[in-house]
Amino acid sequence: MKRQIPRRPAGAPARFAVCGVLSAVATAGAADDLAGREAPYSRMAPLERYLMDPSAEIALARSAAPAAISATATILTLKPQGYETAVTGTNGFTCVVERSWMSPFDSAEFWNPKMRAPICYNPSASRSILKYTLKRTELALSGDSREKMLDEMRGAFARNELPQPEPGAMSFMMSRDGYLGDAQGHWHSHLMFHVPKAAAATWGANVPGSPVVLDERPTPEPQTIFLVPLGRWSDGTEAPAL
Repeated sequence: MKRQIPRRPAGAPARFAVCGVLSAVATAGAADDLAGREAPYSRMAPLERYLMDPSAEIALARSAAPAAISATATILTLKPQGYETAVTGTNGFTCVVERSWMSPFDSAEFWNPKMRAPICYNPSASRSILKYTLKRTELALSGDSREKMLDEMRGAFARNELPQPEPGAMSFMMSRDGYLGDAQGHWHSHLMFHVPKAAAATWGANVPGSPVVLDERPTPEPQTIFLVPLGRWSDGTEAPAL
């Protein structure tokens, strides 16, 4: 039987991403609709609710990967006009705290201002996958609706304005302090591998006994994100098993 996995972006990246493993809260949303009330997170909250203290954001971004990697990585922080470089690194990695608009476009938590998804991209992902985050963030902060953002992302890829995933693109999501949604909380410490569109079977994902998981919901980005949960957080402490 196919394993049921939390949904995200990839990071969700998740992606997160997230990057991802960010899931919908459809039951709560349906209940609100029936009661004649607006569903939670149906629109973007005031911008200040997505922002963080810069020092805290830098620390949270670094927690995405082991200190041996994140200590010399470039760190981005979110400002009202978009992500800016807060620390210039030397190893080619880029660490950032992604927000809820990196969720799948069908997620009921797409505008959840509580979401904080620390992720650290390796050099290949920094040159390719990170640009998806920057573009979505630009659109979100410009005031676009979720529907317009989706159309704009599709158009950007159709016009070859954004790159395909570079070979070897991967990322760390090992922070015990991230918040990937109301249903997931911290979720699990994991690695993500970003590849051009691929079927789950090509990586042995979502089958009994396999450590590889995949959220198969469609996204406008030309990538598939395979997730591999880990037994440790970035600080070396034990993480819960999947």
